[in-house]
Amino acid sequence: MTDAPEAAVPDDFHVFDTTLRDGAQREGINLTVADKLTLARHLDDYGVGFIEGGWPGANPRDTEFFQRARAEIDFRHAQLVAFGATRKAGVRVEDDPQVAALLDSQAPVITLVAKSHVRHVELALRTTPEENLAMVRDTIAHLRAHGRRVFLDCEHFFEGYALDADYAKSVVRTAHEAGADVVVLCDTNGGMLPAQVSAVVRTVLADTGARLGIHAQDDTGCAVANTLAAVDAGATHVQCTANGYGERVGNSNLFPVVAALELKYGRPVLPPGKLAETTRISHAIAEVVNLTPSTHQPYVGVSAFAHKAGLHASAIKVDPDLYQHIDPALVGNTMRMLVSDMAGRASIELKGKELGIDLGGDRELVGRVVERVKERELAGYTYEAADASFELLLREEVGGKPLRFFTVESWRAIVEDRPDGTHANEATVKLWAKGERIVVTAEGNGPVNALDRALRVALERIYPQLASMELVDYKVRILEGALGTGSITRVLVSTSDGRGEWSTVGVAENVIAASWQALDDAYAYGLLRAGVTPEG
Repeated sequence: MTDAPEAAVPDDFHVFDTTLRDGAQREGINLTVADKLTLARHLDDYGVGFIEGGWPGANPRDTEFFQRARAEIDFRHAQLVAFGATRKAGVRVEDDPQVAALLDSQAPVITLVAKSHVRHVELALRTTPEENLAMVRDTIAHLRAHGRRVFLDCEHFFEGYALDADYAKSVVRTAHEAGADVVVLCDTNGGMLPAQVSAVVRTVLADTGARLGIHAQDDTGCAVANTLAAVDAGATHVQCTANGYGERVGNSNLFPVVAALELKYGRPVLPPGKLAETTRISHAIAEVVNLTPSTHQPYVGVSAFAHKAGLHASAIKVDPDLYQHIDPALVGNTMRMLVSDMAGRASIELKGKELGIDLGGDRELVGRVVERVKERELAGYTYEAADASFELLLREEVGGKPLRFFTVESWRAIVEDRPDGTHANEATVKLWAKGERIVVTAEGNGPVNALDRALRVALERIYPQLASMELVDYKVRILEGALGTGSITRVLVSTSDGRGEWSTVGVAENVIAASWQALDDAYAYGLLRAGVTPEG
């Protein structure tokens, strides 16, 4: 581990990430040491200035993390930060084992948490306001004497300031005078609003002279706004978590904060070229913590630059900036055109261009596609979530005939209820491919799985490209406006070939028939994607 990263960003503004500690408190996130090491590498690659790794000494996992990080990670941009508390009340700082564990971590930077709310001092710490100030002063001075850089997190600062502003400011002033490089004002309960944050930060900055940071929780949905409001008021240190992970509803989201600072404020806070890695890093971190990336997350969500309305599409065809606040490539994202019953000609033309299909300004062709999409969406299909099915439809209209790699003669699926309470699922598929009639029967763990297996077995010998394809997701929805067992069913299937995924849709009065349509499209699109020439 290097204490002075070779490509660190300037020290006049800090991007401080606490995903490994505060973000890990989100419900559903359980990080192993290996997970934390992987996340640290991603965050360092992104170029944040500081990575808070956890609380060494508080639990064996965090202690092991710091030991392994020293040996296994050569940080190129970030400095590793250990988190802990000030000395305990009535205990000499030299004798406090938690403080010793912070030094033993060998992290070059240490963040201490301290009480700045006088009621918390008296009720939670069960000590006096004066002793709390001494705890802050002694611990910072001790760590500084051992060559550590120190940041102080003032927990519950804004509520404490509202109750007793003089005492809250005395904690900031004490930390600053003891040698803390940054004093971080924490909206621990997440209840503040931007105007309140801005006013407090501005006053505290003027009254104490300390370098201030901000740590905002998102309980009012204002964590990013509160963070930026603090920056407007003079804070030069922002604490965030990747994708806004954190306790309760989360923390200030690293990615929109960084994007806003770089693109809206014109403040370079990452190494050159790293902002374009934003989307990739966001999704990579989501994979590590095993949470599905939010499709509607600002800047990095797959829907962040997706356009559906025909009016938007018409304007975007003229100039994409008319309905986009930035070029999505700046954060590593892409613009997407969604095809739905709201689509107009411009949407279809732009989607064709996105798919590499030249519609050649053929108004009649585009009109046919628009009408067909609207008719099929009225029947229950959805193409905004099934790009592959739309591309097959579009190519059919362009070529004047369906893309056929095989012709289905018939299929059937049987579910047998046995006396012992178990079920047997069997499917038979009869089809023609390359002039050969093929009949296959297969079993599965459900009727749809049996159909999928039968179709695969029937085709793999003729089309070996199918060997790499697998169904990775399957969704069923009963459409609104229909009743009971006779309702219309929509099925969305996602398929992967190891290099990418595509989605297809089927609609029918029963789930098996709808599933078959989606599977048929999935295999046809997979063969098209593999470069196979259609029959006929």
